[in-house]
Amino acid sequence: MPQPDPSRLLAASVMAVATLCSSANACAQLGAVMVPKPGASAPQNVLNGALRVRTSTDAGNTTINEYGTSNGEIVAYTWQGPTMPDLAALLGKYAGSYRAGAATVAATGNLHTSRVARPDVIVESGGPMRGYAGRAWLPAALPPGVSADDLH
Repeated sequence: MPQPDPSRLLAASVMAVATLCSSANACAQLGAVMVPKPGASAPQNVLNGALRVRTSTDAGNTTINEYGTSNGEIVAYTWQGPTMPDLAALLGKYAGSYRAGAATVAATGNLHTSRVARPDVIVESGGPMRGYAGRAWLPAALPPGVSADDLH
């Protein structure tokens, strides 16, 4: 049986990853590794190198900051803009936990803010219409010395 050509396998793999990543934030999600993203700024070190942050703007003109560790793991997002970002895409595998937490949060009567705190993911969001702001992070994945207050 002939062996497959390694260069063809590599090319096919690269094309598959590029196709998956080209959909809206398919590869940019909490817990994943930062990958090059068209239109995003180059990652900048912050907090004395404890995190790297890069900024992009989504289709709704909302600015999204993506925070990754020195090894590239995405541990947090912050956003601000006229529309809510696609939380399911940003949260990735943590979206189900967020939805479960959101379903059990008692209504506070405040329609403009919410906070869902789960052991694996925390999401805070608020603001008036066309002025949304928020953040989502993995509490256990934040590097030592970094807290949610450092995420702007």
